[in-house]
Amino acid sequence: MSAIAGWVDFSHDAPATSDTPDTPDSADGQDVVRAMTTALAGRGPDGEGLWSSAHAALGHRRTARDPHPQPLTAPGDTGPLAVLSFAGHLTNARALRDRLTAAGHRAVTGGEAEAVLQAYLAWGEDFVTRIEGSYALALWDPRREELLLVRDRMGVKPLFFATTPDGVLFGSEPKAVLAHPGFRPVLDADGLRDILSVARVPGHAVFRGLREVLPGALLRVGRSGATERRYWQLRVAGHPDDLGTTVDTVRALLEDAVAPHLDGEEPPCSLLSGGLDSSSLTALAAALARRRGSGPIRSLAVNDQEPGADGAAQGNEDHLYARLMAEHAGTEHGEISLAGLDLLDPALRASVLAAYDIPINKGDQYASLRLLFGEARGHAAVALSGECGDDVFGGYNWNRLPEWIACSTFPWVAENRPRFLGTDVLFDAGLLGKLDLAGYERDCHRDAVAEIAAADVVADPVEARYREVTYLAHTRHTRVLFDRLDRLGSAAGLDIRVPFADPRLVEYTFNIPWEMKAFDGREKSLLRAAMKDLLPEPVAMRVKTPYPNLRDAGYDRVLRERLAGVALDPDSPVAPLLAPGLRAAVARDGADALVAGVGRAALETALQTDAWLRAYRVELAL
Repeated sequence: MSAIAGWVDFSHDAPATSDTPDTPDSADGQDVVRAMTTALAGRGPDGEGLWSSAHAALGHRRTARDPHPQPLTAPGDTGPLAVLSFAGHLTNARALRDRLTAAGHRAVTGGEAEAVLQAYLAWGEDFVTRIEGSYALALWDPRREELLLVRDRMGVKPLFFATTPDGVLFGSEPKAVLAHPGFRPVLDADGLRDILSVARVPGHAVFRGLREVLPGALLRVGRSGATERRYWQLRVAGHPDDLGTTVDTVRALLEDAVAPHLDGEEPPCSLLSGGLDSSSLTALAAALARRRGSGPIRSLAVNDQEPGADGAAQGNEDHLYARLMAEHAGTEHGEISLAGLDLLDPALRASVLAAYDIPINKGDQYASLRLLFGEARGHAAVALSGECGDDVFGGYNWNRLPEWIACSTFPWVAENRPRFLGTDVLFDAGLLGKLDLAGYERDCHRDAVAEIAAADVVADPVEARYREVTYLAHTRHTRVLFDRLDRLGSAAGLDIRVPFADPRLVEYTFNIPWEMKAFDGREKSLLRAAMKDLLPEPVAMRVKTPYPNLRDAGYDRVLRERLAGVALDPDSPVAPLLAPGLRAAVARDGADALVAGVGRAALETALQTDAWLRAYRVELAL
C-alpha cells in the first residue's frame, strides 16, 4: 500500500531542490508537495519521500512493508535521467527483471519501482506495455521536461489529476489535489449529476476541474499542455477454442492471476464470503501455497446473523458456507460479527466519507466493509478479494438474464432502480429538471456502447448485446467495486488485491460467446467447471447471494430522523439543493414525512452530500 502526489508548473523557473526520500528539508518549492503528500498519509503511514526541481515536484507515501524509499531517481552525468513515484504492485516483476537484465540493466534495490524506472530507460514510453499489475505512477523526465501519469489496465488503483494553465496537479486520491492551494473544491451541475445519477462515467471525479486518468491510459504533460492516450483496452474478437480448451485455459489463467500475490514474506488473507468467487480464490491460493511448501493462508468471513424480534437468528448463512470452504481448503479461518446499528456510528460514517472524498449512497454496506477490512488488517497486510468475478463470468442477474440484457440502459440500473426511489421527493424539482438525470443516463449508456461497437463485429444482435453488457460491466460497474476496495481498504491499512481483474483473464473471457459462458444453464458456468476439483459440492453448486444489506428497520428510521434534522437546519449546506416543501413537511410530520416514496439510497445520498459539503467546504456553482 502506497500513494503518490505532486505537480508540474512551467510558469516559473524556481531554483531546483531535491530531497533524499524520508529526510525532507524545508526548501522552497517542496512545501506544497509536502502538504499534498501528507494528505495521503493513511495510504502510507510509515514513510514519506519528496523530490522537486524547477518545474516538477513528486511525493510518495509508503508502508513499512516496502523497504525502498521513493521517489526514485535514475542518475545521469548532469542530473537525473528520470524520477519515479510508484504506487501499487507488479504481477510480472520477476519476468520484467529478467528482461531488463538481458537488456543490460543491473538492479540495485531489487524493488518494483526500480524495475519500472529501468523499464522506462530501456523502452521509453512503450514501457507501459511491458509492466503488469495494479498501479498508478508519475514519471518526470527532466531531459524532455515531460511528466507521464500512468494507470493500470483495469483501473484498480486510482489516479486523479487537475490540469492548470501551466501544468498539472495529481494524486492517488482527491484529497491530495485538494491540499494544493491553487485548487478550490467546487460542485457544478456535472458533478451533481455524478452524485445523483447511477451512471458511473470513467474519468469523472465530481469536483469541478478534477479528473481521473482513464484505466489503461497514459497522460503526458509538457509545456504544450496535456494529452491522454489509451495503451490498453478491450476489443471485440472471435473465440476459436472449444469448451474443453476454454475451461482449461480459464483454470490456467486463474492460477496465474493468484500466484503472484503469494510471493510476499507473509501469506495473504482471503476475504471469504462462502460464495463461488471468493471460495475459488481461497481454494486456489491454498492449493498453490501447499504446492510451494509454504504455510496455510488465512481466511476471514462475516457472520451477519442477528437476533430478530423473537430472539431467533436472522440474516444470511454465508458464514456457514465460508466455514465449510475454509475447512475444505485448510485455511486459518476467522469471523467478524457486525451489529446493524453500529453502522450508524457518526465516527464510522465520517471515516467512510474521509476515505472516499465524495458522497456515496450505500452507507450500511460501506460502513460494514470498513469494519471488515479493519478486522482483516489484524490478520494480514494483504487480502485477496473475489470482486469482479461476477463481471468476468456473468454472475449477476443483470448480466445474464434476457429481460435485463435487453434493456436500453445500464442493466444494473434497470434492475436496481427501485432502490433509488425518492430523489424527486428530496431534491428541488427545478434543479432536477436542469440536471435531466434520465437524459444524462441515456447519453452515458449510448456513449459507452459506441466505444465497443460490438454490432460491427458480432453478427448476432443478441450476442452483440451480451458483449456490450460485459463491456459495460468491465468499464463502468467495476469502477464502483474497485473504488470501495481501494478507498476502504486503504483507510484500514489493508492492501486488497483483485485477481479476477487480471487483464489476461479479462481479455480471454470477454470474447467467449455467452452460450459457452452459460453452457450448463447456470450462472458462472465456466468458473464452476474450472474449479470443480477444488471446491466442496455445496459451495460449487451454491446459488449466488449478494453482499448482505442491513435488514434492520431501525437503521432507516435513524436515517430519516437525521435527515429531518438536516431539513430543519437553515444553515445546512445541502439546503439549496433540497425540495422547497421538504422543510415544511418535516416541520409538520417530523421524520414520517420521509417515509413514503423515499428509499434508503436517497436518504443516504442526501445525508452524505450534506456531510460532504460541510467537511470539505465545497462551493456550489449550479
